[in-house]
Amino acid sequence: MNKLSQLPAVDRLLAEAQVADLAGRHGRAIATRAIRDELAAIRAAAKDGAPVPATEAIVAAVCSRIESLARPKLRRVFNLTGTVLHTNLGRAPLPEEAVEALVMAARSPCALEYDIDTGGRGDRDDVVNELVCELTGAEAATVVNNNAAAVFLLLNTLAPRKEVIVSRGELIEIGGAFRIPDIMKRAGAKLVEVGTTNRTHAKDFAEALGPRTAMLMKVHTSNYAVQGFTKAVPETEMAALAHGHGVPFVVDLGSGTLTDLAQWGLPHEPTPQEAIAAGADLVSFSGDKLLGGPQAGILAGSKELIGKIKKNPLKRALRVGKITLAALEAVLRLYRDPDRLSERLTTIRLLARPEPDIRAQAERLLPSLQAALAGWPVTVAIEPLSSQIGSGSLPVDRLPSAGLVVRPQGKKAGILHKLEERLRGLPVPVIGHIADDALRLDLRCLDVQEEAEFTDQLSGLGQPKR
Repeated sequence: MNKLSQLPAVDRLLAEAQVADLAGRHGRAIATRAIRDELAAIRAAAKDGAPVPATEAIVAAVCSRIESLARPKLRRVFNLTGTVLHTNLGRAPLPEEAVEALVMAARSPCALEYDIDTGGRGDRDDVVNELVCELTGAEAATVVNNNAAAVFLLLNTLAPRKEVIVSRGELIEIGGAFRIPDIMKRAGAKLVEVGTTNRTHAKDFAEALGPRTAMLMKVHTSNYAVQGFTKAVPETEMAALAHGHGVPFVVDLGSGTLTDLAQWGLPHEPTPQEAIAAGADLVSFSGDKLLGGPQAGILAGSKELIGKIKKNPLKRALRVGKITLAALEAVLRLYRDPDRLSERLTTIRLLARPEPDIRAQAERLLPSLQAALAGWPVTVAIEPLSSQIGSGSLPVDRLPSAGLVVRPQGKKAGILHKLEERLRGLPVPVIGHIADDALRLDLRCLDVQEEAEFTDQLSGLGQPKR
């Protein structure tokens, strides 16, 4: 007898209590799709000789499919990688003030391009223009989708069919194969590279200046460092040289910050304030990296140049929406209170977190992880670790940290990958880092308030398959 003929019908499976409950929560259409997909998979497997499962097993498989279909793709995770500004995990976590602001903007009509004082049309850049100018010393500012867009827009506006002079040692590539030479070409500008990889002098720029020069440009190498026998032209000299020839001096900071990180024992990172004070006519920087806000690219500087950029038709294509502006405004407001910035801005708080505090947290969590892995052929211990500020922002600099380190017993390195997979399968996926035959869970980014949630789900790791 053909056992496939005994497969339960779609309607019968929809009537099963577990399936009906999930259909009520997630929709009958999703449940029906899951049932049909599961039945199709069973029929395909049966053709290859696989047995037809019992109804109870089919129901369980259907429920699993429904939950998988209903689960959002963009999910919260525990970032225990040791990289605070992790590009693949969304970079900067927003402070509560920014979360409240973006929820307000998402939920309600708001004055995005409406001037409440006059009752007339407004400019969406006005939401943050005053704050950016106050914090950087710029005359004007505008915001686009990210810093790559900001660089493209300024080049396309100010240097089409003209030359842009850049030091050879600053022709960076960032994540996603974004390269300065490529973006210049796409923007319609001609790159003129001067100097060498490790040394560039003022005379190199001076000799390259000509009638078709649109600007001198400095690109901050935030994702790598050239050390040893090096030479770079100070920004004040580059500004004087550019202005002496009647062209603007532009600085691309990439990952920008609006405060001196050194006050918290972190590596100093150039700020827009410093660039503008040194004579830069225009500076571009990110909103979602060291600044600690949402993904955005900020252009600040000369009112005349910003005005030209805003008239470029591409500005509309690259502009940000009300949710981004709401979050960015809230984050910028935090910088007005520098005395409490490290408490209120999540990025600074995580970067400046003292190693003893992280170690104390590791001591609290160690027993729970050891108990959860009691049946696994591994050992768990607290070890000193080195956190990374960002995968693309200051990746060379390290911060002393601590965490839980899992090592295999004997020659069972494969067990770490099984465990790493189980950790990713938890209700709130735990993302660690495997290297040198050890799974490292750096606790720098785990808030104390999240400890109970982290430990409560560890029982879901189960036992390794034999």
